[in-house]
Amino acid sequence: MRIIKKIIPLFICLCQATLMFSNDLLQNSYLRKGISLNGRWHYIVDVYENGYYNYRWEPHDGSENPGSGAFYLNAKPKDKMDLVEYDFDAAPTMNVPGDWNSQKEKLFYYEGTVWYKKSFTIPDYDSSKRYYLRFGGVNYRADVYVNGKKMGTHKGGFTPFNFEITSVLKAEDNFVVVKVDNKRSKEEVPTLNTDWWNYGGITRDVTIYELSSTFIENYRLQLDKNNDKLISGFIQLNGKQKMNTEVTVSIPELNIKKQFITNGNGFAKVNFVADNLTYWSTENPKLYDVEVKSGTDQVKDRIGFRQIETKGSTILLNGKKVFLKGISIHEENVMRGGRAYSVEDAKILLGWARELGCNFARLAHYPHNEHMSRLADEMGILLWEEIPVYWTIDWNNPETYANAENQLKELIDRDKNRASVIIWSVSNETPLSEERLNFLTRLVRTARTMDESRLISAALEDHGKKDNPNIMVVEDAFAEELDILSFNQYYGWYGGDINNIKNIRWEIDMDKPIIISEFGAGALQGYHADSMTRWSEEFQDLLYRETLPTLARIPQLSGITPWILVDFRSPRRMLIPIQNGWNRKGLISETGNKKKAFYTLKKFYSELDLSD
Repeated sequence: MRIIKKIIPLFICLCQATLMFSNDLLQNSYLRKGISLNGRWHYIVDVYENGYYNYRWEPHDGSENPGSGAFYLNAKPKDKMDLVEYDFDAAPTMNVPGDWNSQKEKLFYYEGTVWYKKSFTIPDYDSSKRYYLRFGGVNYRADVYVNGKKMGTHKGGFTPFNFEITSVLKAEDNFVVVKVDNKRSKEEVPTLNTDWWNYGGITRDVTIYELSSTFIENYRLQLDKNNDKLISGFIQLNGKQKMNTEVTVSIPELNIKKQFITNGNGFAKVNFVADNLTYWSTENPKLYDVEVKSGTDQVKDRIGFRQIETKGSTILLNGKKVFLKGISIHEENVMRGGRAYSVEDAKILLGWARELGCNFARLAHYPHNEHMSRLADEMGILLWEEIPVYWTIDWNNPETYANAENQLKELIDRDKNRASVIIWSVSNETPLSEERLNFLTRLVRTARTMDESRLISAALEDHGKKDNPNIMVVEDAFAEELDILSFNQYYGWYGGDINNIKNIRWEIDMDKPIIISEFGAGALQGYHADSMTRWSEEFQDLLYRETLPTLARIPQLSGITPWILVDFRSPRRMLIPIQNGWNRKGLISETGNKKKAFYTLKKFYSELDLSD
């Protein structure tokens, strides 16, 4: 009986978590034609969440008669005596996509609830069609209502989600209301403590898609990991006519047109030979126009085909050794000082990475906008993508795990056809424990089940041996689960004498490739002093000049992603006048000015001898 009493609450938690996150993601909406809801949205700051709870702290949307106090109803007074204590149409507006912190000075530090509202019409509305409302990203919890009806809830600030809105939609006089809540919580992913800014808001594109009654919901088309002539994957249909239906895959440039038949679940496994493929690579990022068609629905994509694998301590791209000359990147617009959200933002960040001589970027510490992976496909830049399982997480909470796993699934689902993405990372700098090992191992196995063609890693930590602090080791049982051993090291900045860096060496007894996922030092751009003065450009540059050749001596070294490309906002960084709320480890300042260490890393990459 005691065991049953323990199991039942756990089961209930898991069921609740599943309901919270259940949502089939529409694949490749990026290149579908849609109705954009970007632009000015009305907003109401709701510190006490009056629009969601009544005065007894009961949620309005759980009531049969919520009353006009429920903001999602977008209520208007019925007569001059009717009491309605809010008015979206009289409320101020802000840009979507965009964060509220950088748009409204009074909301700069705000963490809490903001309600958004947008009115819209559907041009050429067709009642025989199906309509989906998609959000590219909302930080952190989004409760979505259309025409006063709840569509669902999503948690996770950096992954896309969508809801079918067909049943509540009209041709005109529609409105969508979103309750956005970015309060931090111990049980969430990420948890309370991070080293980046908690930008709140609808931070990525909002779009409505008009779809056929049966449509292509999902697909995966990638080069088989074991056969470089075979393209494999699947196609998933959604709708009443999904069973025993013909689906077609075409690659016109290769004169390929293949037909497949879906099973009873609308699923078709895809395998076909593709001769004369030009493989996607960093030197030649070849993309093919690919068309997937079923009935009246057709999706077009641009896909590169390549293989990525490890052999011992070597990373192989299309069977050839590759060294990952990388940089870590946070998703911020340096000129605007807010969350990056546009193609232009992505071009600036990846353009600087290319100027550095990078062929690789670590997108930290959460999924970045899809613009980044799409542009990296075009530019030939390899990517590490990760979810915000960061520092401390509530390892024993089943809802926390369900949240983390859902974010991982949504990331993989979004970017599984992107040739540039070669590594899924499941965590960063997490403290050792048996509970953490079990949590992260489950995530790795989920990733492998969804996508066997890519590599798995995580940013671990190193430390000096007790009997010889000049010898660094990584002692983490979780490393056994990973394809690539990655770790962050800050010798010379967080402890250790910068003049002793040259004497440091690593003892790694695992036959796996090593990526140094972080190293660096803070510097205020424009502050010049001698090389032993902390925060000066000269000190940061010295640390790079001492660290880079030391790392290069690691026998299994296959890549580095120094921390970080650009200074980024962090409320942890309070030193005045140096930090002023910015993490200063960037090679470029928040104003776009390059520091001395930028050129040192660029020179190192240009002179790096990659011969065996």
